[in-house]
Amino acid sequence: MSSSAASLPGRPRTAGRVARSPELTAALAARLTARDRWLLRMICEHRVLTIGQVADLAFGTVRAASKRMTMLYQHRAVERFRPLAPAGSSPMHFVLDEAGAAVIAAEDGITPAQLGFRRDRAAAIALSPRLAHDTGANGIFTALAAAARASGGQSCLECWWSERRCAATWGDHARPDGYGRWREQPPGGGPPAVADFFLEYDTGTEDLPRLIAKLAGYAALAARTGIATPVLFWLPSPSREAALRTRLAGPPPVGARGAASAAQIPGVPVATAAPGTSADGPAGAAWLPAAGPGPRQRLADLAPPGTPAPEPDPHPQPATPPSALPWHLPDPSPPPWNALPGTGRFPEAGDD
Repeated sequence: MSSSAASLPGRPRTAGRVARSPELTAALAARLTARDRWLLRMICEHRVLTIGQVADLAFGTVRAASKRMTMLYQHRAVERFRPLAPAGSSPMHFVLDEAGAAVIAAEDGITPAQLGFRRDRAAAIALSPRLAHDTGANGIFTALAAAARASGGQSCLECWWSERRCAATWGDHARPDGYGRWREQPPGGGPPAVADFFLEYDTGTEDLPRLIAKLAGYAALAARTGIATPVLFWLPSPSREAALRTRLAGPPPVGARGAASAAQIPGVPVATAAPGTSADGPAGAAWLPAAGPGPRQRLADLAPPGTPAPEPDPHPQPATPPSALPWHLPDPSPPPWNALPGTGRFPEAGDD
């Protein structure tokens, strides 16, 4: 292939990427499947995903995920980087790039600027001191997505809101690292168990009193909404979890009224977990309620007693106040491979 031909719009250059040009978005659009568009939206919503997280969400294998993400990278829909690791090598990380931002903005009738996209901001994610925190929090949700995919339809991650969407919706009271809804069918039959939850992902860099202080905001939010949503702390190690639980047994934070301890704030159920507490990951019996000695519970069992299970919505669009983000919230479940853009939610049998 000649050097001039390699620079034509729609053809990867010798370096592996399509040349920037006015025709770049059109060249990308001609290659995008419904699942590609969904992946771009997931990366937009959650800022950065590793190749393993992409595989957990939509592919099942890293090899299949890498093949598709390479195409998106070549057409500048995503940018990729590999952060420095203390030992060994880090997985490839992906953030949104300009052609991907243009596609999402066009679908939602807004501008890339309204998405908050700027190439320098996207590139800065690679150097952000919050990178490990953000990918760690995202990893809890992608692990749930992978568990749902492996369950044969017995469980489902129905909702996953990003930290930014949570802040836009509830930031006057609380700023969780994510909000989710997990639905699980009991093995013996009966109505499904459904748990809404807020995630607080701890990397061990924040002092424990500051973690405890966040519960006052959740108490204010519960009082305003009348909804007792569990707050789940994921700690980096069992020793860190034990230290937090000792603090939870102590005085409640300032602003949390009517509580004998930080673990007994009205309307704010709290549970903790750490890596290795369950072989089934965050979907399994990893969660230890803060108000009691145990045993650890499955995620689906953390819904407050008496909470009715909402009916599943085949096209869920959680209601958000006017302060919420302007772009469309992606469903955590990928569309089928053969779905046309804008159609299909659940993957078909044998889809992967």
